[in-house]
Amino acid sequence: MNIITISGLDGSGKSTQIQMLKSYLESQGKRVFYFHAIEFGIATKLAELKKKYCLICKIKGLCQIKPNMKKSVTKANRIQIQLRKLALRIDLWRFSSLSDRLRKENYDYILSDRFFWDSIINIRYLENKEAGFQNLKLKIEKPVPFYLNTDPEAIMRRERQPDQGLQYLIDKKKLYDEYFQNFPETKIIDGNRDPETVFAEIKEKITQAQS
Repeated sequence: MNIITISGLDGSGKSTQIQMLKSYLESQGKRVFYFHAIEFGIATKLAELKKKYCLICKIKGLCQIKPNMKKSVTKANRIQIQLRKLALRIDLWRFSSLSDRLRKENYDYILSDRFFWDSIINIRYLENKEAGFQNLKLKIEKPVPFYLNTDPEAIMRRERQPDQGLQYLIDKKKLYDEYFQNFPETKIIDGNRDPETVFAEIKEKITQAQS
């Protein structure tokens, strides 16, 4: 089973490329599992359970946040950061179990929209640290990682703009660039081009990686 991950800034085009790749591989008769690191995360699952079962939230409507009102997290205190680190460890274990199950079910690919190194970069941003990265050692098949290297200014000119703003993207890109420069397995893709051109290069690099 092959694991392909696409990482990058919010608005860089990750989800678009994952969906294009999923459609392409399925057209080739491959069995593909779509994986979204944030939706899979234990923190997201706990929030969903709270929204579903918390009586206070149901009575007072505290959990009924409209999609256009939901803001991305750009600040966190020390306790919140430690909880994110704990959640990352739990999610790594859960993903290992998931990949074992999918292998037994004869899936050909896991396509990951973001991956656990995106979570590491998010934590580093919240900690306001610029160095000290360590590559993840997963007890699973070695992923083929892609990084969509997209300019923040180009992202903010797109139709759908991230709510965090330009300076957030600039600061975050420094962390992405640093991380993946020290991660030689990463396929770095220029994400400033049109989606079809980007996708053509991704397909080519996947073929090279598997040959």
